Amino acid sequence: VQLQASGGGLVQAGGSLRLSCAASGSSGEFNLMGWYRQTPGKQRELVATASFGGNMNYADSVKGRFSISRDNAKNTVYLQMNSLKPEDTAVYYCYILRWGRSLGTWGQGTQVTVSS
Repeated sequence: VQLQASGGGLVQAGGSLRLSCAASGSSGEFNLMGWYRQTPGKQRELVATASFGGNMNYADSVKGRFSISRDNAKNTVYLQMNSLKPEDTAVYYCYILRWGRSLGTWGQGTQVTVSS
């Protein structure tokens, strides 16, 4: 599986960005798709995930500001990030999990920088 993430960049606090991650493979192949983020010296942390059936899970720190969605036909997951804060600055990684698998696949990461 190959993942192609895009949409990161530099934005001022209060601004918005939209991340996209497209996965190669057959339509509907992935049980779980989502986003994690990591800053230097810290562990990678959950941002949001979306199941094939539409169940969404968010980190408390992004609830009400971020919205995850997915297009199962295109094997693409999106992360709409609004009201961005400097503490949202991180490398964001796309993550996908195939049906029946216990280990997923990570994308290459895209940098999001929020200036104050």
